[in-house]
Amino acid sequence: MRKKKVQRKMFVSTLFSALGIFLAVYIVVGAFLYLNQHRLIYYPMSEIVATPDRIDIDYQNVRFRTSDDLELAGWFIPGDKEGKVVLFCHGNAGNISHRLDTIKIFHEFGLGVFIFDYRGYGESEGLPSEQGTYLDGGAAWEYLTGELGVPASKVVVFGRSLGGAVAARLSVEENPIACILESTFTSLPKLAASFYPIYPNEFLCHIRYETLSLVTSISCPLLIIHSRDDEIIPFEHGQDIFQALGGQGEFLEIFGDHNNGFIISGDLYKEGLLYFIRGSDDFSLK
Repeated sequence: MRKKKVQRKMFVSTLFSALGIFLAVYIVVGAFLYLNQHRLIYYPMSEIVATPDRIDIDYQNVRFRTSDDLELAGWFIPGDKEGKVVLFCHGNAGNISHRLDTIKIFHEFGLGVFIFDYRGYGESEGLPSEQGTYLDGGAAWEYLTGELGVPASKVVVFGRSLGGAVAARLSVEENPIACILESTFTSLPKLAASFYPIYPNEFLCHIRYETLSLVTSISCPLLIIHSRDDEIIPFEHGQDIFQALGGQGEFLEIFGDHNNGFIISGDLYKEGLLYFIRGSDDFSLK
């Protein structure tokens, strides 16, 4: 009997020790996630590794300022005369020089492209932040429709991955002719739940990018693009965004991974874009 009591005490002691270690690790990791969100979300690169010259496309280097007085860098690629221009909000990693494949696709459609780097990316000043990226998108819009003289009625706002949240916010605040959201999450807390399901992500995530709550306020035609094979942002995020539109938007399902799905999908991707772009009498390429 005494031996059993000793064994029971040892078991309880071991159990509490294990729980204590687990709790300590849980708290430490949770604190790391909370305090280091900036590093986990933004992966800027400063080096411009290539320009549109590499793919034989003429372009203009542009510089413009944000409302909080930071200088941002971008490229303007002219399209067909009097044609539409894509305002390109890129994802969380690299810089504009890593988006030549997409620039080429839009250029082949006859569309102009204005792509810019968020603060802290490429040759743009500052450090990235959620509010900062929103200000950057707004500054890019103002430069495109002001200094470059492109009417709002000819601007297509395009956002990929994290850039989809920026594009959604911009499309609510301004009046583009259309908006395209590709491989975009509903919100960062929900995305974090896919990677850290045992944590209270709604509480931990102070960087939020609430795309889902924005899309219902977008009044222009909206296309959602997502791949079932996306290993970073689950397909359900694209589905949830589309369902929130209540049948008012379009959905293009592609295949391939998060970063290369638009390339792997080939003609499916290109034809889907053209179908959306040409799907309205009020929204033609020229």
